[in-house]
Amino acid sequence: MLIDLDRFVRNERPTWARLDELLIRARVSPGRKLTLDEVRELHALYERTCDGLARVSNSVHSGQLRDYLEGLVAAAYAEIHDNRESTSRDIRSIRGIVHALVRYLTETLPITFRRRIMAFYISCGMFLLGSLFGALMLWMEPEAKHILIPGQFGHLEQTPTERVREEEASPGHGRTAGSMTRATAFYWTNNIRVGLVTAATGMLWGVGTLIALFFNGVILGLVAADFIWDGQGVFLIGWLLPHGSVEIPAIIVAGQVGLLLGSAIVGWGQRAVFSQRMRAVLPDMLTLLGGMAILLIWAGIVEAFFSQFHEPVLPYAVKILFGIVQLTAVTFYFTRVGKGAEESAG
Repeated sequence: MLIDLDRFVRNERPTWARLDELLIRARVSPGRKLTLDEVRELHALYERTCDGLARVSNSVHSGQLRDYLEGLVAAAYAEIHDNRESTSRDIRSIRGIVHALVRYLTETLPITFRRRIMAFYISCGMFLLGSLFGALMLWMEPEAKHILIPGQFGHLEQTPTERVREEEASPGHGRTAGSMTRATAFYWTNNIRVGLVTAATGMLWGVGTLIALFFNGVILGLVAADFIWDGQGVFLIGWLLPHGSVEIPAIIVAGQVGLLLGSAIVGWGQRAVFSQRMRAVLPDMLTLLGGMAILLIWAGIVEAFFSQFHEPVLPYAVKILFGIVQLTAVTFYFTRVGKGAEESAG
């Protein structure tokens, strides 16, 4: 690979100087641990320096520069892992755990989401494409519902009008706290399994994730079209929106993770080697998977304790309003929360 070494050094020298400054500060005062912000900065500088090392490693005229960067990368690697060990000791305290969780929720998760937003857009687009396909299949061939709907959704083989009549005749279905708790556990298990499968199939160069997103979209589109064309759109929105306004974004975030994994494996347009690509993307994948799990846990609670109650017990207007407020809150969280910290870091 040919690069302009002089220009490369001019552009990257501030990065190396700042990384060296942080390493010197840590060595001169071994009793003083780096702050969390300094560790985060150190890690970002380390990743950029690793990328720079990969770029110059094959250049025949970069012997001294390569030796310098290898030493800098090795020192940064040692310092980062040393700080991780000390941080892991500190975080055992209740205060440390609470601080780390608050930092994760108010900064790390939303900022990571926005940094990887293109993967989210692609994930969302594939899910919507599947939804349109499901609706189109039902319009073209009504019998497609009985073919495409999996066994666990067998109750949806009723006509929507029959389903609504049955639900409204016994809107609570005699639900007890115990039965709703068991339902919550089922929703957690099923939905998190779907999310993890969607993310993990990214190892098939991202294709598996795209298929999983498309399939889940097909089911939603087919069911939605079935209810709407049967005149039961209000019931559908009141039934799905309370938990779907969180559950569907969570599955799309799982797709975002799978596409990041697929991109790191394929390495489109990336000069770094596979291990460096994975090292760069793994923290963001774990961060987003944590967010997916939190969303699905909340969605399971809402689905068991709120979504399954219908008129006359719970007016549809109340359920729809709840879902709209919740979707607005989720949108605001991922698009606006942590903006101040993000701009400061930039």
